[in-house]
Amino acid sequence: MANILVLDDISDAGVLVKRILERKDHTVFNFTEEEDALKFAEENSVDLAILDIKLKKMTGVEALEELKKINPGMKAIMLTGYPTLETARESLRLGAQEYCVKPINKEELETKVSEVLGE
Repeated sequence: MANILVLDDISDAGVLVKRILERKDHTVFNFTEEEDALKFAEENSVDLAILDIKLKKMTGVEALEELKKINPGMKAIMLTGYPTLETARESLRLGAQEYCVKPINKEELETKVSEVLGE
């Protein structure tokens, strides 16, 4: 199964994603701070990043850009409670494969993660 990095400034949202995906036998590393997530990605193998668009110090799109510099082959799914066409386009341009709208739907998240990872 996959190593998945989750970065969301709201701890509860990250915990929810972690619970859902660990039931599918993925290993999930949950972060609320951008620096911690980037440092982890530099030191560990990450197959998939699930990033909230709104973070504390940078946007999820900026975090995606930094993570792609560290690991260009990493897959990504963006999360947002405020979907806009502009954000979706920018995320996809920078290499995100999918986009999920909050509140998180368990089945939708499981399906998108499975599709992105090619399972």
